[in-house]
Amino acid sequence: MIDAAMTTGSAGSMKDTIFNYLPPAMIAAVLCFWAYGPTALLNHEATLAVMSALITISVLLLEQVHERHAGWRMNRQEFVTDLFYSILSATVIAWVSRKIGDDPLVAAKASLGITTQWAMRMPWLAQVALVVFLIEFGQYWMHRLMHNVTPFWLTHAPHHHLTQLNAAKGAVGNPIELVLISLSIVALFDLQTTAIFAAINVLGVISTFAHANVRSDPPIFYSYVFTTIRHHSLHHSTDYQSTRCNYGNSLIFLDRIFGTYREGEAELVGQDERRRLSIWEQTIFPFEPLIARYRARKGSAETGGDSSAPAKAAVERPVPESVESPVTA
Repeated sequence: MIDAAMTTGSAGSMKDTIFNYLPPAMIAAVLCFWAYGPTALLNHEATLAVMSALITISVLLLEQVHERHAGWRMNRQEFVTDLFYSILSATVIAWVSRKIGDDPLVAAKASLGITTQWAMRMPWLAQVALVVFLIEFGQYWMHRLMHNVTPFWLTHAPHHHLTQLNAAKGAVGNPIELVLISLSIVALFDLQTTAIFAAINVLGVISTFAHANVRSDPPIFYSYVFTTIRHHSLHHSTDYQSTRCNYGNSLIFLDRIFGTYREGEAELVGQDERRRLSIWEQTIFPFEPLIARYRARKGSAETGGDSSAPAKAAVERPVPESVESPVTA
């Protein structure tokens, strides 16, 4: 009996250890693919899209093997919603981001005669690291802005109405937010295509595990620099003030530098008493205050009341009071 219990405990410990090292192992695998993969595949955006999808699918499968919380378990409704947003992000959001972000930067760079050949001469891994930093640095400050200025919060709040976390949840949110958070200045730099694609996939691995329902607690060499589900679940906690920390989507190191890091973890996630939003509700969420005000004025005009009275939102929700330093450790 004792031997059986020891064997079971040993197997469980081994399983935990394996899963704890899976995030860094997957990053290494992604880097190896883009560094040494078939040349015919490496410079095509289709390969990047396929690799991104495989990363998400792989981590979703891991959730079936070693889940973190039963309450985050995938169901049919969540699957359909996640699939919709994954397709939206890979198509419409990517196209809009390119048209309003990358293309104007490339045109401005050409017209001004800007060149950054020094970046192209950097070692390949250094180029990957540069792209990771450029994307994450921009996302960190955009994310922090969204939690501290009301109009931006209204675009980001739908993502915080998630009532569970899983590997596909990073793509779920209001379309305006998804475009804003995808903007970067990478297009200003002359870099190898494979380095850019590798960096995008590395960020994908980190952020996917940071949203995933996987019992994985990576070692300190990983979790000190990269965001984990522990960091990000706290950011998604039901207490609004507690969400104002751990803004790094992939680089928690930025939070450590800028004083917004906070230790902890949350199992219950969501806002507005964990009210789940439909796809339509997420889409119109930023415009709800305007819609409520319009309806109130229309109703007041019809009843002959005072149209100057402020409209009260149907559901009260926390909003940032001002731009201020978020919660710090």
